[in-house]
Amino acid sequence: MKPLSLFLAITALAHTAMAEITETPVEYQSAGATCEGIHVVDSSKTGKLPSVLIVHQWTGVSENEKMRARMLAEQGYNVFVADIYGKGVRPPGPPLSAKEASKYKKNRPLYRERLKDALAQLTGEKETDASKVAAIGYCFGGTGVLELARSGADVKAVVSFHGGLDSPTPEDGKNIKCEVLALHGADDPNVPAADVKAFEDEMASANVKYELVKYPGAVHAFTQKSAGNDNSKGVAYNADADKKSWIAMMDLFGRVLK
Repeated sequence: MKPLSLFLAITALAHTAMAEITETPVEYQSAGATCEGIHVVDSSKTGKLPSVLIVHQWTGVSENEKMRARMLAEQGYNVFVADIYGKGVRPPGPPLSAKEASKYKKNRPLYRERLKDALAQLTGEKETDASKVAAIGYCFGGTGVLELARSGADVKAVVSFHGGLDSPTPEDGKNIKCEVLALHGADDPNVPAADVKAFEDEMASANVKYELVKYPGAVHAFTQKSAGNDNSKGVAYNADADKKSWIAMMDLFGRVLK
């Protein structure tokens, strides 16, 4: 190993060893419901930190969101995992998860209210630098962070991982104040080509600074190992797309949050 590479490796290991990642369940109220999110941060950090809201996929808050929150906390971000469904509502998979998700997809005002209340929980934390906040989401949550942006939320960026790109109110694109990064499986059968085109038209007509990245060979849920590896099912993990999409997000954060 070259001296510089060895130094960087040792530095990374030292940082990890010193990190004190804490995960704390947090109850908060939203639209008449008690929600239970998770606050994740490196407690060895001091002062205000750049912060990230994570919105879950259609089974509700899961180990996948917790893992991503820890990954971000290890990089110095203060993180809050939103709970859109409410405390204890964790549908295990279809058809129950599809039924729960549809409550919010069909009622975007309610979805936005849950999203904004979760964002308020994050911005109210003592560790949060409210001037450096972003939101990311997976699948159902990817749809969510785009809705958060369309609501006019005061964030620096939103990142959608294999999320739905449709909008019943595309004119709301004019409310977007932040950068938008949509990370999309090029072969995703769950997001029609018409939705992709409509999303691009919405962003362009509203003069939003955005990027749509399409990963060849990737289908829906390409960041989730639990999705298996059979593309014919329309959902499958793709290690290359997972890695590249995370790097794309971190590059954006390095520019707008750090």
